[in-house]
Amino acid sequence: MIKEPNKSDFNVEEILEILPQRYPFVMIDRITNFISGERCTAIKNVSVNEPYFQGHFPGKPIMPGVLILESMAQAGAFLVLYNLENPLSKGMFFSAVEKSKFRKPIIPGDQIVLEMKLLKFRLGTVKISGKAYVDDQLVAEAILLATLVNR
Repeated sequence: MIKEPNKSDFNVEEILEILPQRYPFVMIDRITNFISGERCTAIKNVSVNEPYFQGHFPGKPIMPGVLILESMAQAGAFLVLYNLENPLSKGMFFSAVEKSKFRKPIIPGDQIVLEMKLLKFRLGTVKISGKAYVDDQLVAEAILLATLVNR
């Protein structure tokens, strides 16, 4: 990928050039409103065909909260890794989740809009705030901490 300094929109193919996750663990479909090193908005389209719906409340599927956090983490990782010279040489691992709240269930057919903001990046430790919206309603939020490591 040729990194464009003012690029603000990334499709899934471009996301896969930065993130190491692959199907079925790619939890974001698009990045929009990207401000390098500051914030981004990511989109996750929730489909009834997601593999986790087979076992997570069959008949009344609800997206697991941990996967909402994973979506936030991947959007936050993209925000950080995009600025690195060789992003695939690094990995980001969750180290803590603070102040997480799940306000409303996310169901198949929903489109999650993830608003991510980089709060701190120092000595290989990253602190990111994330908010998840469906139809302009806040459905989940958390502060995520991660550690940047060599792969």
